[in-house]
Amino acid sequence: MSTRMPKPDTLNLLAVESRAKIDRWLAKYPPDQKQSAVMAALMIAQEANGGWLTTELMDAVADYLAMPAIAVYEVATFYSMYELAPVGRHKLCVCTNISCMLGGAEELVAHLQNKLGIELGQTTPDKQFTLKPVECLGACGNAPVIQIGPTYHENLTPAKIDEILTGLK
Repeated sequence: MSTRMPKPDTLNLLAVESRAKIDRWLAKYPPDQKQSAVMAALMIAQEANGGWLTTELMDAVADYLAMPAIAVYEVATFYSMYELAPVGRHKLCVCTNISCMLGGAEELVAHLQNKLGIELGQTTPDKQFTLKPVECLGACGNAPVIQIGPTYHENLTPAKIDEILTGLK
């Protein structure tokens, strides 16, 4: 485990409020286990940056947590909740795992693609919606499921999708 000190230039990339939030997470772990807060720190940095992470922000998180940058990149690229490119104002995370597929997710994906005029992994030209496939949202009993922000929408149909989209505009 690295004991290096954060570089002052990278610390400026993390806002004072972000560092305070990260510090609250750090307080939950032993001082020599700062890396345990990496997932929360990445989420905080992402939220403060309009919903996505730059390499520089990931480097700043690595410096702040005194861990190798590659270890931060591994976390950011493994989990689907982190974005490495700009996303729309509303990120529609569509579960594409087996339970949702059996429940009609393919029909919902086709409906969303048609309605929004984009494919999975794309953002609408007006930057309002990003359509993202995710492996599992853990709500299999209520499939198909979409997560928008912190909210899960379950037992979906094309009509329910249309209501949700209307409410977001």
